[in-house]
Amino acid sequence: MELEDYRNQIDELDQQLLKLFCQRMDLAAAIGAFKREHHLPVFNPTREREILQRMTAQSPAELGTYARVLFETIFDLSRSRQDLASPGAPDMQKMITDALADTPQIFPADSTVAVQGVEGAYSQQAASRLFPRGSISFFKNWDGVFNAVEKGLCQYGILPIENSTNGTVNQVYDLMRNHNFYIVRSVKLQINHQLLANPGANPLDIKEIISHEQALAQCGKYLKEHYPKAKLTPCSNTALAAQQVAESQRTDLAAICSGACKQLYGLQTLADQIQNSDYNYTRFICIAPKMQIFPGADRISLMVSVPHTPGSLYRLMSRFSALGVNLLKLESRPLPGRNFEFMFYFDFEASVYSPEIVQLLSQLAASPDVFVLFGCYSEVV
Repeated sequence: MELEDYRNQIDELDQQLLKLFCQRMDLAAAIGAFKREHHLPVFNPTREREILQRMTAQSPAELGTYARVLFETIFDLSRSRQDLASPGAPDMQKMITDALADTPQIFPADSTVAVQGVEGAYSQQAASRLFPRGSISFFKNWDGVFNAVEKGLCQYGILPIENSTNGTVNQVYDLMRNHNFYIVRSVKLQINHQLLANPGANPLDIKEIISHEQALAQCGKYLKEHYPKAKLTPCSNTALAAQQVAESQRTDLAAICSGACKQLYGLQTLADQIQNSDYNYTRFICIAPKMQIFPGADRISLMVSVPHTPGSLYRLMSRFSALGVNLLKLESRPLPGRNFEFMFYFDFEASVYSPEIVQLLSQLAASPDVFVLFGCYSEVV
């Protein structure tokens, strides 16, 4: 036989497989309707396990694993079809529909914005990037930013969420669980750290370096090589570190911060671009008290819990996979007071203009597990 002959046989088998697959999915939908009518759970682990064992045993030894993967995938797709056919949470659908109708067509340029830190902070630079004519208010900590937005003191807030070299900003993720807000946009800001000190300071005389703990970590290689004996003191913000250096008038104290702080606080540069990687970006989210979905929104963030049972997270992720959704981030955070139980934060590429995505969100909202939709938005690079 020639290669084309083999391909023709595969094409014929694929047509048969497709016909049988469609029949099976229709039966799965019918079973889903029966289960909803009789208040039965969609997932039946005992039956699925029995089928997997039977199909694996009936397959040739060298194909047993392949057969198991095939039927696991079919089960995932069947459950997804059954889930999407159920009504879901109407409140979630209404909230998304209302947000799409009420959100302005153009992202505002002149709003009141809350950021953590002082003048010269990276959060302030991110705020200026999104709101070039915005009025910026500074707060002592990230909790203050959340509160300012919740209480209506500011229309928007800016918060760092992750760094390309040092990972997630865990404190912000932990605070997200305790506040009511929606993400309406995000921005990636390239971070260039400088070592600044008071005029006349000699690099060889520096005994203490202060900055935010993330900045200290992002510059760990430089600090280890050039200042292995220096005291490293964390503070709440990189710009605040620069301010403290200026106020101290010490010449043996330096700060890691942005170059913008040099002129703001009358400091001098001892070293530039001291971060571990040239590709050093921090992602900031812009939050608002009400859901707003601006045109072009192609990213969705949510928080969800799953039962503390084997395979529960996999079954959740399979629902995204069945819709061809690209997961951008999966972050787990422990639930306080509950041993080895976690909340999961998802970022994924999707649009709420897709009925299937809205139905998926409605289904997740209707589940007995904790579910919070953080927002549907786009990212500025």
